[in-house]
Amino acid sequence: MGKKSFYITTPIYYVNDIPHIGHAYTTIACDVMSRYKRMKGFDTRFLTGTDEHGQKIQTAAEAKGMTPQELVDKIHVNFKELWKVLNISNDDFIRTTEPRHIRVVQAMFKKLMEQGDIYKGSYEGWYCVPCETYVPESSMGENRTCPDCGRELITMKEESYFFKASKYVPRLIEHYEKNLQGVMPRVRYNEIMSFLRGEVRDQSVSRTTLKWGIPIPGDEKHVVYVWFDALINYATAVGYLDDPRMFERYWPVVRHMVGKDIIRFHCVIWPLMLLALGLDVPVSVIAHGWWTVDGEKMSKSKGNVVDPFKMAEVYGADAFRYFLLREVPFGNDGDFSEAALVGRINSDLANDLGNLLNRTLQMIVSYADGVVPAAGGGGENKNPLDAEIRALGEATVAAVDRAMETFSYDEALKLIWAFIGRGNKYIDETTPWKLQKDGDAERLNSVLLTLYEILRLSALLVAPYIPASAEKIWKQLGLSGSPLSVELDGFRWTDGAGTAVAKAEVLFPRIDLEQWKKDRAAQAAPNEEEKTIEHEPEIGIDEFRSVEMRVAQILEVEEIPRSKKLYKLSVDLGYERRTVCAGIKPFFKPEELKGHRIVMVTNLKPAKLCGIESNGMILAASVRDGEAAEQVSLIAPASDIPLGSRVR
Repeated sequence: MGKKSFYITTPIYYVNDIPHIGHAYTTIACDVMSRYKRMKGFDTRFLTGTDEHGQKIQTAAEAKGMTPQELVDKIHVNFKELWKVLNISNDDFIRTTEPRHIRVVQAMFKKLMEQGDIYKGSYEGWYCVPCETYVPESSMGENRTCPDCGRELITMKEESYFFKASKYVPRLIEHYEKNLQGVMPRVRYNEIMSFLRGEVRDQSVSRTTLKWGIPIPGDEKHVVYVWFDALINYATAVGYLDDPRMFERYWPVVRHMVGKDIIRFHCVIWPLMLLALGLDVPVSVIAHGWWTVDGEKMSKSKGNVVDPFKMAEVYGADAFRYFLLREVPFGNDGDFSEAALVGRINSDLANDLGNLLNRTLQMIVSYADGVVPAAGGGGENKNPLDAEIRALGEATVAAVDRAMETFSYDEALKLIWAFIGRGNKYIDETTPWKLQKDGDAERLNSVLLTLYEILRLSALLVAPYIPASAEKIWKQLGLSGSPLSVELDGFRWTDGAGTAVAKAEVLFPRIDLEQWKKDRAAQAAPNEEEKTIEHEPEIGIDEFRSVEMRVAQILEVEEIPRSKKLYKLSVDLGYERRTVCAGIKPFFKPEELKGHRIVMVTNLKPAKLCGIESNGMILAASVRDGEAAEQVSLIAPASDIPLGSRVR
């Protein structure tokens, strides 16, 4: 019996701009899924590419004094370069200006004409030049603007070829009613079904007002409408004309991943075209949300457009890949924050995964001469705790697979990190250093083998997401080949016994948050002439009241040896005492703080800093005057009022 096939595509990206976070997000998501399916034994094909025809390209080329072909030849390279940087494993990269694609578009157009599903007529309506689409009056924005891009519409009348979309709508509705995963997530499915049950008109599929497009066979005054042309790329790339066996192998199992702004083209127009051509409609169209940056819409004028090249350069491609798919449920809108990315690197990647790897390898080197021991002196270990860990590993593999079936990347990563976290807890529970000291070699061997197997399975599970790091883990575990070439279903617990491990190396160095903040502030610092007072967004009185501030007194001040910034403070609130970590070490000596009355936030969630739980935050004001050192002053009540008094 042959392998099951799996075919996944990104949308082809329009080459009128440089790649941004949205392009990176979709492509990384497809890359992770394709890598995962290969590890599950599927015959997998992964396609991406560029959309290179249309009015915007023609206009941009004219403005630059170039031909459209010269322009797209230059710009499409940006996408190919980014995919190299982000370690994307696509099997093909298609361009709509390639001869193979032009042949397929013309062949499909001709077939639909011959069977009467494309006819010639004329069209008059409101047209959006940037979006290259007609907009019904019912969908217009204020002052006759495009509902998608907000630009002013113009009236256009032209001779056009039309596709009889309305003819196939009942069949598409019937298909979606039987296939609830035809459009994902469910909110998009409901949107598409509502649209289909409304009025779907025949679609204009040609243009006479531009020349940069695929000529219509027999009527070269017309070029194929850019969206009709672009959608066909998915069939071109798997041999619709050139390789029927390849097409038969991959087409019935195609999944398209797109942004939510283009689902009508992919979930309505494209499947209607396929039905007319007698071809299978996609198994699923998976629509993801949009990204904002620090709560704001991305905009060149604001200067907040996220450059994926820069993110990969500064933080590493794997960290960027991990963050994008871990931060938000797939399908929802997401907010990108560099601070949140740094937080994920320090907590998830450095603390959890990196720490487990380093501690385990160091103990195998120290306690077992660098060779993974067999369980319990050679036999299969029957310890209940070890059995629990093994069962959790097997359950995690099954649960991750269920999450991936529904493209729930964040859920899959939560499951994997719960397993990694369990590994770190297992070290604390079993205390291998004590077993070594007590001479309990049999139990120590079982513990070391269990820890090694946790890491070996973890390396396989994270490999689709952070492939370069997984390769490094694999080599440190002393394993040959690549984790990406291992079939997940073939994993067998305890198979790692007898493996000689390599030297432990730090995979994800922790980022010094204080230095990172300083660097960010320096980058963002305006010139003297540009300096303005920046305010936080306005809040209501109820939001202000939710912050509980009270008068307290500092009783004790302790140095934290590992920190250049923090003191450990013992504070008295009158009704209770608390421990607070405060980043004021550079500004005060301990004796200057002891006995000092302060104002502190008392309902802040506790946070661990340098291993110490901090339960509150003291308030201070700071100022920096030109090149002078920063000055800090603690906020304190002007008179001697009782400790614990509420500040309002």
